[in-house]
Amino acid sequence: MYQLDDLLHLMARLRDPQHGCPWDLKQSYASIVPYTLEEAYEVADAIERGDFEHLPGELGDLLFQVVYYSQLAQEEGRFDFARVVDGITAKLIRRHPHVFPDGDLYGAPDAAKLEEAAVKQRWEELKAQERAEKAAAPEQLSLLDDVPTALPALSRAAKLQKRAAQVGFDWPEALPVVDKVREELDEVLEAMSENDAEAVAEEIGDLLFVVSNLARHLKVDPEAALRAANGKFERRFRFIEQSVREAGRSMEACSLEELDALWGEAKKQENRLLANADQIRLPRQPFVGAPPRGEAFQLRIALVRGGAPLLRIGSVDA
Repeated sequence: MYQLDDLLHLMARLRDPQHGCPWDLKQSYASIVPYTLEEAYEVADAIERGDFEHLPGELGDLLFQVVYYSQLAQEEGRFDFARVVDGITAKLIRRHPHVFPDGDLYGAPDAAKLEEAAVKQRWEELKAQERAEKAAAPEQLSLLDDVPTALPALSRAAKLQKRAAQVGFDWPEALPVVDKVREELDEVLEAMSENDAEAVAEEIGDLLFVVSNLARHLKVDPEAALRAANGKFERRFRFIEQSVREAGRSMEACSLEELDALWGEAKKQENRLLANADQIRLPRQPFVGAPPRGEAFQLRIALVRGGAPLLRIGSVDA
């Protein structure tokens, strides 16, 4: 079985100026960023779908991105893969003093057990301390400087808001944020009434930003919530398409009222399936290994993860 050193050697050979791969030799940090983002999303997608058979391959693709950047940096004399590993190991030791009290990876663990909430609080305190140290550097002018611009917009909004909250720039609870959501929605409606397309776009952006903040206050990951909503829409729309095909018709020939009725039927199917799934105690959490093949189980997983399309259910088996 190949080991990590083999992957590093492979990367070096791909970038060999004399005998390497022409495509790999042309790449730069910037040119492979889109692939890195794509691979990260494919890892998330495999996890959400419970596709553990293909997850190792997706993780390998993501690992290869780290190896690639490290090879580019090594060629330029900036850093190498060993420094990447050293940096993340040192940081995690530093942020887990309850596990490594003497700062030694192989030292004796702390006998005292901390509650999860205390661990999370300590983690945030240590991160804040690290950011404060960075902020003392001449080139670091803001708490927001190291929030990656390449993050999905909803995720970045939540991170920006979380950083601002660390210095007290935040609502004390969720209810005032709900009021702000209503205020921003009113501003969208006002811009619509004025037929101002530019203002509408700006106000919708403000509305999404505040909704992300509401999600943060409610301890909901806005990106994950939207992915789940996308999955739910896809399942129900596929159900509509399938129903229309079975009736020997086309989507274009159906009225909005007919399509909306099928949408309602899709919701009923989901609710019935969830009720039946609960009765036979299908798991709500990700499973390990190959899942059972029953339609009810597969749809239960789809409903939980917001993934696969809704199926026409003829029976509930597991």
